[in-house]
Amino acid sequence: MAKKRQALDTPMLRGRNLLVPRIDRERFGRASEAFARALGTGGFLIGLTFFCIIWLVWNTLLPTDLAFDPRATNFTLLTLLLSLQASYAAPLILLAQNRQDDRDRVKTEQDRQRAERNLADTEYLAREVAALRLAMEEVATKEFVRDEIRELLEELLLEMKKQNKADEK
Repeated sequence: MAKKRQALDTPMLRGRNLLVPRIDRERFGRASEAFARALGTGGFLIGLTFFCIIWLVWNTLLPTDLAFDPRATNFTLLTLLLSLQASYAAPLILLAQNRQDDRDRVKTEQDRQRAERNLADTEYLAREVAALRLAMEEVATKEFVRDEIRELLEELLLEMKKQNKADEK
């Protein structure tokens, strides 16, 4: 009785419908992509062509008691099989294309973000180079320092000469 009370106190979880199988979407998507890749090959087209040729030859040329899809019924079974294959192929190919579109969208977004980061880095480096150029204009060059030292030496020499003249007098 306590268990029933506890069960009534807790919310009821929605149970899965046991008749509907649980499908792993990723695995199903990978399988559909593999199927779509296989349908897009020359090997598949050649194999399907040989299958149809063998089917038609078997049901046309062999005796009617060995034919399982007689020509008289316009190869109804073959038509049914090809229609069934097409009805499954179309949605699986669309699913594979949608998954590819999703991957392309993610890749495009990552490329855009990478390009934005590269642009920001480039702009930062350009500002740094400009700042270094401005700083280099303020830095004394070798010629400037030499000229300044010469001027100071000349001034010192003049002052020493004046001092010597003043001492002599």
